[in-house]
Amino acid sequence: MMRTRPLKVALLGCGVVGSEVARIMTTHADDLAARIGAPVELAGVAVRRPAKVREGIAPDLVTTDATALVKRGDIDVVVEVIGGIEPARTLITAAFEHGASVVSANKALLAQDGAALHAAAEEHGRDLYYEAAVAGAIPLIRPLRESLAGDKVNRVLGIVNGTTNFILDKMDSTGAGYQEALDEATALGYAEADPTADVEGFDAAAKAAILAGIAFHTRVRLDDVHREGMTEVTASDFRSAKEMGCTIKLLAICERAADGGSVTARVHPAMIPLGHPLASVRGAYNAVFVESDAAGQLMFYGPGAGGAPTASAVLGDLVAVCRNRLNGAKGPGESAYADLTVSPMGEVVTRYHISLDVADKPGVLAQVATVFAEHGVSIDTVRQQGKDGEASLVVVTHRASDASLTGTVEALRKLDTVRGVASIMRVEGE
Repeated sequence: MMRTRPLKVALLGCGVVGSEVARIMTTHADDLAARIGAPVELAGVAVRRPAKVREGIAPDLVTTDATALVKRGDIDVVVEVIGGIEPARTLITAAFEHGASVVSANKALLAQDGAALHAAAEEHGRDLYYEAAVAGAIPLIRPLRESLAGDKVNRVLGIVNGTTNFILDKMDSTGAGYQEALDEATALGYAEADPTADVEGFDAAAKAAILAGIAFHTRVRLDDVHREGMTEVTASDFRSAKEMGCTIKLLAICERAADGGSVTARVHPAMIPLGHPLASVRGAYNAVFVESDAAGQLMFYGPGAGGAPTASAVLGDLVAVCRNRLNGAKGPGESAYADLTVSPMGEVVTRYHISLDVADKPGVLAQVATVFAEHGVSIDTVRQQGKDGEASLVVVTHRASDASLTGTVEALRKLDTVRGVASIMRVEGE
């Protein structure tokens, strides 16, 4: 039997995502009510520019006073899609204090203050759901914290930013340079006017922190994630990758150590074999590869951004939270019981592709090989090309720690025969 009194929803933000949330709530109202067991009513929309015409939203629902909206006391669920740290943090906390559960798409806030927000939700007996914070429409958060709750996740490896994947895919498929590919991404609307958050890895790092925390039942903050951007990736790097049977992706990598006592989280460009499932992810799509003890290898793929895809994830959470509200239940909260150590980047072990500009004369290769040996980094393959007294030397290593590799590169820079270190890239997915 359906309850007739509607569940009231406050929407914070009515931009690309927020407007889609409001539209779907209106056009799919009957279906949502049937799935939840009660109607859902948009009770207020907090915006910065109230004069703007918002199709499908009654003007009397629009307000600039977000604080008053979340403190009304009759709001069942607050949907937060304004992003950023403040005022979102204060508004979400106030929502819990005044009896509302929260659905958020705010990756930056959750990566920085997720523990405090979960604690506030727990204190007031309310839900905090955030499927839309990572990978847009792709169901990922709920599978990790519910479907795989009985399993042991060992690794999460993924492409979690559509802008960077579009740029790198364009460089790979056309031979374009970074700036040319970025310009096309901007013209097509995939990249913001200021693409720093995407291309420097900040967006992906926030998502990596959230994924690592859920996967390993350990609090992982944004500051725990090693981050490198992709602005230095060149067409030459892609040529080298192709010679190795690889391509280049900006990856978020969250791993449990072999002994199970620590975890790492990192974001950086990496070469991956063309046979790996992530290598075939094209354009602005996202994909996440999960490895666990019992389930084995799982792949989650789909559009990782955009108004409608992200709104789909928000509405999925809204249905779940409303069902909980209607039944007097509460969904899963933070699971940080494992409390594993988050290890620094220096302890990460992987393979490396290093390109050096060197003098084209006898003995150079022996000098370079000696430096690698002195730092405990084993060489897998070497390729050398020389012309007019200069040469390029490409070294691919066996697995070694990041700290050992860093020491190796510092020593190589000091050799008189090494003109420069043109490129350093990790090799993953093997």
